[in-house]
Amino acid sequence: MTPATAAPLIRDIVDEVSKAVVGKRAVLELILAGLIADGHVLLDDVPGVAKTLTARSLAHVAGLSYSRVQFTPDVLPADITGSTVLDLTTREAHFREGPIFASLVLADEINRAPAKTQAALLEAMQERQTTADGVAHLLPSPFLVIATQNPIESEGTYPLPEAQLDRFILRTTIGLPERADELEIIRRRLARGTDEVDLTPVTDAATFLAIQRSLERVQVAEVIGSYVVDLVRATRSSAQLSVGASPRGTLAVLKLSRALAVIAGRDFVTPDDVRNVALPALAHRVVLTADAWARGTDPRDVITAALSSVPSPSWQ
Repeated sequence: MTPATAAPLIRDIVDEVSKAVVGKRAVLELILAGLIADGHVLLDDVPGVAKTLTARSLAHVAGLSYSRVQFTPDVLPADITGSTVLDLTTREAHFREGPIFASLVLADEINRAPAKTQAALLEAMQERQTTADGVAHLLPSPFLVIATQNPIESEGTYPLPEAQLDRFILRTTIGLPERADELEIIRRRLARGTDEVDLTPVTDAATFLAIQRSLERVQVAEVIGSYVVDLVRATRSSAQLSVGASPRGTLAVLKLSRALAVIAGRDFVTPDDVRNVALPALAHRVVLTADAWARGTDPRDVITAALSSVPSPSWQ
């Protein structure tokens, strides 16, 4: 599949999901870019803005198997990954798959799980497999995680450390709807007479994998590659950061830029693609200095400053 043939399918996915998630097309395209880039997405937002609805709708419309894990402080790693159990009928041990064995997993309120459980999930995200009693079990392909967390509530939570945040290809928010969009939500709810929105699948898992593979057909000019590297390196020299973005951040910007090109139906990356993904790809990967944190500095402002300091390549 080429970017030109993938783009209409992606557009159809966004159109269909937009029936349920109203007025958030740009956010849906960004989340889809992360999934198309074979990455995991962290949604950091207040309750009630359709984080769960977005994940469930994307899975259904894209034709991916879906599973939701509601994290609580008593959730154990085996509750997610699965465990070896004894079949009393045959007296043989076999592996019972956990909810992580789905193509799209919603890790709801991931920051409510203790560190050991978070680590088990994030290990599976990185390795695409789980291990039980020394036996590795491969996860489905594609295997994608959309995790959510509530930034306004700290009681009973275990914040993700920076090393674990780095495993997410992007971090973003859904945001509250505009007034007109909120009125449209009411109109649609009254018109259909039920809470559930009837969505039609657009692709299946095999087709979605083909869309993901189309990224490799997107060309990246040397000048664009240099721009990405210079941008990430600028975060490492910022006086407001004690730790800048790692090479994993560089690759995240590259993959997300190629994904935006696919969404647009192009087989090449532009400087605008890089600029559009820099904030969600890098802001969660940097660590503020103690002084910057005390002043309430927003990491996104630091990334914005880095974008301003690095000259954008010209196509002239």
